[in-house]
Amino acid sequence: MRKPRGNQQPAEPLRSTQNLRIDFQWLNHSMTQPLNSMIQTLEWTDKGVRFIDQTKLPTEETYLTCKTYEQVADAIRTMVVRGAPAIGVAAAMGIALGMKNSKAETGGDLKREFDQICEVIGKTRPTAVNLFWAIRRMKDKFETLRVRPLPQIRQALVEEAQRMHAEDIAANQAMGRHGATLMPASGGVLTHCNAGALATCGYGTALGVIRAAVEQGKKLHVYADETRPFLQGSRLTAWELMKDGIPTTVISDNMAGAIMKQGKIGAIVVGADRIAANGDVANKIGTYTVAVLAKEHNIPFYVAAPLSTIDFEASDGSKIPIEQRNEKEVTHIAGKQMTPDGVQIENPAFDVTPAKFVTAIVTERGIARAPYEESLRKLAGAERAATIT
Repeated sequence: MRKPRGNQQPAEPLRSTQNLRIDFQWLNHSMTQPLNSMIQTLEWTDKGVRFIDQTKLPTEETYLTCKTYEQVADAIRTMVVRGAPAIGVAAAMGIALGMKNSKAETGGDLKREFDQICEVIGKTRPTAVNLFWAIRRMKDKFETLRVRPLPQIRQALVEEAQRMHAEDIAANQAMGRHGATLMPASGGVLTHCNAGALATCGYGTALGVIRAAVEQGKKLHVYADETRPFLQGSRLTAWELMKDGIPTTVISDNMAGAIMKQGKIGAIVVGADRIAANGDVANKIGTYTVAVLAKEHNIPFYVAAPLSTIDFEASDGSKIPIEQRNEKEVTHIAGKQMTPDGVQIENPAFDVTPAKFVTAIVTERGIARAPYEESLRKLAGAERAATIT
């Protein structure tokens, strides 16, 4: 039986993540915007892990506090929290929460419980590679702590999860600065799904690029695909951009080609849930269609994602697992059935855009262009070097 999701609470201001020493040298430079002035998708609190409930947006802004790791897992599974970077940090916080609540009295018992928690969290969303990146990072941290007293292990894991939260915001802002240079000085920019603050710990990936461009004085008008079947574009992207005062038009997914043909789109920028070593991009279903249309209309198609989204173990997009979600997301809209009983339904959550359609991939370390096998590894190598120093 699925555990309850936690306690629903009315909206109230979120507290900023506490200051932590971060390994990356660019972090302090990157965090130019106060945390309490941007949307915070999730945060660690004394009562548990607190999420904005994205299933209730845009009409209801409520927050959910998960007090157990099972509740965090359920929040990930049911898309209370979504977006690859946010899922990764949510996973880390879920693991830290499970360790904090652990009653284990020996190192062996704590390790067995830790492994069980990681297994539960790891089964929530199969496509977002950030989930597994976060679990691996928490496992590596646990191994370095094995000889320490149990209270120190628990506290260090909490601090690691909080550090990942702060790093994600800094990475998004760095990504925004790089990607802003690719945006037109004025005109329309199309995006698909939601790759904004709500998909991360703050600021966003694709929407971070747009935000940074607007902050630099560029006059952009965003066209947001509604993004069937879960409507992340119309519900979440439009909500974020309206709060920021960025001009936004929502279009149905099947309007994208016509809008491009009319000359209204100067660039396209999307996020990613997993990027293969060769630059193939797994993102929300419908992204592939947008990329093909962009190629036809000679519109640059950009992907913005942190280096943690790149899966160098997947040689190409065929190696990326694609999540199949509940049929009801297709058959029902706002609780009302829209299809006849018994009709067959397909509901893949993601599709894969071949690298040949991708103009550039924007990361926190810079911009990668084809051949991606070389450019992505070069940026990842710079990332590892910065972590060591």
